Amino acid sequence: MLWPFGTTWRPMRQKIRGTVDLRWLTARSWTTKWYPQGIDLGTWRGRRTLAVSWFRQDRMRRHVASRIAFVDLERSRHLDVALAIEGDDGELVPAQIHAGGLAWFGDRLFVAATGQGIWEFDLAALRRVRGPIARRLAGSRGRGWRAVALVAVRTRVHPVALRCSYLGRVFDDAGEPLRRVLIGEYRADENGRIGEFVVPGGPDDRFERVDLYTPGIANMQGAVRWGDHHLVSQSDEQRAGVLWSGHRDSLSRDRIPLPIGCEDLALDLEARLLWSLGEHPWRRVVRGIPFAQLGFDA
Repeated sequence: MLWPFGTTWRPMRQKIRGTVDLRWLTARSWTTKWYPQGIDLGTWRGRRTLAVSWFRQDRMRRHVASRIAFVDLERSRHLDVALAIEGDDGELVPAQIHAGGLAWFGDRLFVAATGQGIWEFDLAALRRVRGPIARRLAGSRGRGWRAVALVAVRTRVHPVALRCSYLGRVFDDAGEPLRRVLIGEYRADENGRIGEFVVPGGPDDRFERVDLYTPGIANMQGAVRWGDHHLVSQSDEQRAGVLWSGHRDSLSRDRIPLPIGCEDLALDLEARLLWSLGEHPWRRVVRGIPFAQLGFDA
């Protein structure tokens, strides 16, 4: 499958055995330069698509670039789009953020920029760049003019009075998506907070907070809400992640494990799946857990 500019979609391996597991078939399965973080579901040119965010770090563990891998769920293929900022002189520079969570609303992609609020990118105006600028935006130090990259440019920075470690979608009882998100804080102790916010509509609007709570869970990595049911992911180093489920004031540990090194969460109401992903090299997986396993379809 070709992008209109001629960029090739790269294959992934899919295995369905209780869960739907997608695995990367390139060096991104084991690299220690790039790490996957956020996840959300949307429609890309009429096709159901997962968006998975990645950040790149250097040897000093400083962020140098970020990107989104768009995964065609029907064909198990992915396409990379670099995230960039446009300077006053029009020059594009890499978006040097952790990209810990995603919320995808049509052509608007919101990315959690840990400690720097929520960054918004425009998916309707992707740019094609080549040569050294393509390599720089893609986080590569290689040389040559043949490199090509697709780029989504930041349109706005939304200040939020939280650390903004991750970002998740909100649905009503009937499964209809709301123009709301959950924004949460990763902390090693149990003081991390989760806030629910209305997504800004017009250019002068801000993220409006409508709820704020502290679940009392350490190492929270993602959160979503379906009606009154909240789901929160918790990482546990090199062990399987933990899923917390229930009302926001009485979350309980679910028996279903999340991937090792689990990160963000995304609800797929059409396929009846809860998506998460693992970040650790050699154990990286994008996993869809059927609602039936979680007791949602009982």
